[in-house]
Amino acid sequence: MTEPLTVDHIHSLGLTGRDFLCELDFTAKELDSLLQLAAQLKQARKDHTEPELLKRRNLAAIFEKTSTRTRISFSVAMSDQGGNTTFLDGATSQIGHKESPADTARVLSRVFDAIEFRGSDHSVVEELAEYSHVPVYNGLTDQWHPTQMLADFLTMREHQVDPGAQLSYCYLGDARSNMGNSLLIMGAIMGSDIRIVAPKALWPEQAVIDQAHKRAAESGASITLTEEVNEGVSGAEFIHTDVWVSMGEPKEVWTERIKLLQPYQVNQAVLDQARPGAKAMHCLPAYHDNKTLVGEQISRDFNLNGGLEITHEVFESPANIAFDQAENRMHTIKSILVATLA
Repeated sequence: MTEPLTVDHIHSLGLTGRDFLCELDFTAKELDSLLQLAAQLKQARKDHTEPELLKRRNLAAIFEKTSTRTRISFSVAMSDQGGNTTFLDGATSQIGHKESPADTARVLSRVFDAIEFRGSDHSVVEELAEYSHVPVYNGLTDQWHPTQMLADFLTMREHQVDPGAQLSYCYLGDARSNMGNSLLIMGAIMGSDIRIVAPKALWPEQAVIDQAHKRAAESGASITLTEEVNEGVSGAEFIHTDVWVSMGEPKEVWTERIKLLQPYQVNQAVLDQARPGAKAMHCLPAYHDNKTLVGEQISRDFNLNGGLEITHEVFESPANIAFDQAENRMHTIKSILVATLA
């Protein structure tokens, strides 16, 4: 993208006023334009030449679920662009308690220029979008994680050995999650070589798989769903994973899930089966040591000192590019804000 960062150029992308709820709502060309814009904004920030295209714009950021990367990314992205962010949660707003998502949307869209939501039920962000007359962004729901996908694809493009080749990546772990769904769908739209490696009981729902195959038929993407680690990992350039369990889930779930997924841990042996120089990716936080409350509990209860979904050895190695992903959350979220609000 060589066009200057101007309002006219941003409008030419055709995304002004759009919601950002799910990857399926976009074409490959539209998603690619957001990735190119993110790369341009990232370089402009580095060069101290970034224009402020969102002056006097105000974002309402609703966090039903706690957050580190999503929260700081929206905040800094708006600030860099001259805008402001107001954070709301269950303790500081009425949403979900005394006020429905529909009513919340109608109030917030009278005051703010955009609304972000991070929570559990995807229907909530859809209801916000239905009743809002300003753009609504999905910061994460249990079903989809579209802002993470832009960060992941920007990161993979930055590290891809041959930028002209088909992007090849593998996801290991619980693939019923928002990350499993989104990596499958995003890759299908973008024409990637996607491998989902998990016990069959933890594959994405059939409806998601069917949607992926439909988009893959349009883009030329290659989709592999397998229980065999070596089949899925072989030749892949990027190896993704995510947490297997969450705090608050019953101990019985932890025991069953860890037993089921231990063969799908991202460790050095797995990387050795991938393409030489393969990179490990994780949307974070990661349970790779016992220096957190969760890590300490896992270590104590399951005698797993070297990591859970990813080993400490791999996490601390040059193969790990999770912190590039983390930084790119801000640049790609900024591209969404600029493309829809400038």
